[in-house]
Amino acid sequence: MLALAQAAVADEAARPMFARRVGMQPNSANPSGSGIPTNWDFKWKYNGNSYSAVFIGTDPSKGSATTTIPVEIIPVVMKYNGKEENPLTVKVKGGKTVIANTDTSPIFTKSIDYKQGGVDLGKTQYEDAFQRAALWGVGVSKDTSYHVLFSKPKVEKKLVINATGEEVNPFGTSEVFLLDINTFDNAIQSTVAKLPANSLPMFVTVNTYLTSGGCCIGGYHNYNGTQAYGMYTYITDVGSFAQDVSALSHEIGEWLDDPLTNNSVACGIYEVGDPLEGGQPGHPYGTWTYKGHGFTYHLQDLVLPPYFGAPPTTSVNKYFTFQGYTGLGVCSNGG
Repeated sequence: MLALAQAAVADEAARPMFARRVGMQPNSANPSGSGIPTNWDFKWKYNGNSYSAVFIGTDPSKGSATTTIPVEIIPVVMKYNGKEENPLTVKVKGGKTVIANTDTSPIFTKSIDYKQGGVDLGKTQYEDAFQRAALWGVGVSKDTSYHVLFSKPKVEKKLVINATGEEVNPFGTSEVFLLDINTFDNAIQSTVAKLPANSLPMFVTVNTYLTSGGCCIGGYHNYNGTQAYGMYTYITDVGSFAQDVSALSHEIGEWLDDPLTNNSVACGIYEVGDPLEGGQPGHPYGTWTYKGHGFTYHLQDLVLPPYFGAPPTTSVNKYFTFQGYTGLGVCSNGG
């Protein structure tokens, strides 16, 4: 059990945020000793400049393949100010725990047939449908057996953090706890070191935002030189930032297309969720609803390669986002 403390952060400064850490490997496919799963270099040109980005999976232009990523879910129990938030015991609408509801979400189940702009991307997982849409013109449209999937999550031993700090009510939440992102990241490293390097460990908290000089960070992904991993918070209040698995959908999507956290593009970094975290008309925080297993999930829209200057023909329907949002130009909301 870890005991931590932090300084208070003003509630009135709250804004929806996600984070990434600085990558520690060169931007090249299959970097020596990286430990990340199967990956390849996606390359394109924009304004006379050449770019490349490490993607998880295989190159669809070289034929069909299915890549399945092992996933570890690590419940983080936050004990603070005499209270406790435990993803193994906190229940959501419908009676399932946070962990169980994550397991049956569209991130890990194939209960939804994704049809974007009239194109059937298949009955699959949300992130796989996103990646298929992203690379539709690269080869996926000609061979629909291309997939990048996640295994059924393996729930690891819980990590307990004892902390003191501020409790706030941003975004209409009834109560959330704040913890500094560096403090949190340092606290989980011993657990990260014990997990398989070719898997994706995801740490989950409940009703907890991270901070970095301000509030509120719903999740982040990192690469520490040997292991890529991520964190997301599960906010139980309806309508709030990082509601249910929305932060998870953001971070897993970003890990798929920037596992080493060092993909550089014209607008800085190749982060597929950040440009949409501020929201879209009718879709607060850029989330779209999907029903499955007796629950309405909120999954964030993600930008596709044309947003970063790749040819529009790269993606399905020449879309800039998975959901077909038309209010963007190349790098218009940064990376």
